[in-house]
Amino acid sequence: DFRGRTVIELGAGTGIVGILAALLGGDVTITDLPVALDQIRENVRRNVPGGPTAVMPQVRALAWGRDQGAFPRGYDVVLGADVVYEPRSFPALLATLRHLCGPRSIAFLCCRMRRELGAGLFFETLLPQHFRTELLRRDAEEDINLYRVTCRQEGWQ
Repeated sequence: DFRGRTVIELGAGTGIVGILAALLGGDVTITDLPVALDQIRENVRRNVPGGPTAVMPQVRALAWGRDQGAFPRGYDVVLGADVVYEPRSFPALLATLRHLCGPRSIAFLCCRMRRELGAGLFFETLLPQHFRTELLRRDAEEDINLYRVTCRQEGWQ
């Protein structure tokens, strides 16, 4: 249930995950690199009905590890679909998650487990250094995992 919750989608691509969260009542910010934003805005325009009570998702640029300071801390929900694919981006993604998540935040990260590209390393070693990770679902045939990620420490900052 996203009603009344602040939600941010990372590396949105088409924005479909953030659009769905908005349709389910979330106060949503959809992010990606600048090159993707026009397409995301068009998808939002076509798929999120307007109206006097509608809350349209914000669409903003976010380069992991660089721009996260322009965003508030402590989103209620952080969403990422297929964002773990390039080992060089892992430190920046972790820095971004650490900034956006607060003690009560929940992140849902879904990923094709590209072992050759270090997805196992990210979810089994790097992410647990800062967060609790729980495998919620595994599709063995497609090799896709869905993780629930929460703050590991009290006094999180």
